[in-house]
Amino acid sequence: MTLKKSNAWQNSSATGAALALLAALGFSMKAIFVKLAYPYGVDAVTLLALRMGFALPVFLWVGLAEQRSGAQLSHQDWGRLFLLGCCGYYGASILDFWGLQYISAGLERLILFTYPTLTILIGIFFQGKPFTRREAIAIVFCYCGIGFAFMHDLDFGDARNVWLGGALVFGSSVSYAIYLSGSAPMITRIGAMRFAAIATLMSSAVTLVHFALSHPLSAFIQPLPVYGWGLAMALFATIIPVFAQTAAIKRLGAGHASLITMIGPLLTIGFGWWLLDEQISFAQVAGAGLVVGGILIASRR
Repeated sequence: MTLKKSNAWQNSSATGAALALLAALGFSMKAIFVKLAYPYGVDAVTLLALRMGFALPVFLWVGLAEQRSGAQLSHQDWGRLFLLGCCGYYGASILDFWGLQYISAGLERLILFTYPTLTILIGIFFQGKPFTRREAIAIVFCYCGIGFAFMHDLDFGDARNVWLGGALVFGSSVSYAIYLSGSAPMITRIGAMRFAAIATLMSSAVTLVHFALSHPLSAFIQPLPVYGWGLAMALFATIIPVFAQTAAIKRLGAGHASLITMIGPLLTIGFGWWLLDEQISFAQVAGAGLVVGGILIASRR
């Protein structure tokens, strides 16, 4: 009986790890799609509205299906889902899109990748979780790596833009860490698919309201490639990774699910070099190595 339980746990953990890696691949492409769309003159709010608008039908369909079969949600549940949606795929995304106007895709992904360590810190300060020496070493490694990556961008860009873009993306990382920390108990309560669909619907609604209040409807008229990159972002950098990440959290917990996505920064740096002609320097590679090393240290059981 114990052996069966052990095998079931291992299978669940392996599936969770595979899902977390799939999510990392999708999320790592987001910055590339944004950078490819910006030369056509689209702004961050419009591009985010296109992304969430294209993804909306899928999340609406899943949300309605899960809502019929799930337990009744209380007013408190709806309030938490709204707040998590605002933090996750609205707040984190809009700050990230703004930041990408000023920094490289590689630096963006490395800064955004501080969210696993921020998730750990939120757990320590607000959820009473223990803080181990291994996690402290991992955090030092990660932030030293960010420092090296900053050196790379400062060598190739305007210092003021680098600091502004870096601050915006770090704010995005904080927002996403709050989302992850709050998502685990809600996933346990209402289910992974239902949570992902409803939280993303909330963030889609807020995004579209933001667009409606700040832009005329004519802003949706964009060159054809912008629609293509927006659709690619919706499918490959939103729908697939959102459900994969949520299912991984269900199997592994928020902290370990976020830590397993260590391949993300390296993928973005590689895609940035290949598709965007971004320069790769020793400082950037060293920074990425430190960030990945820190996450590896923290994720060891």
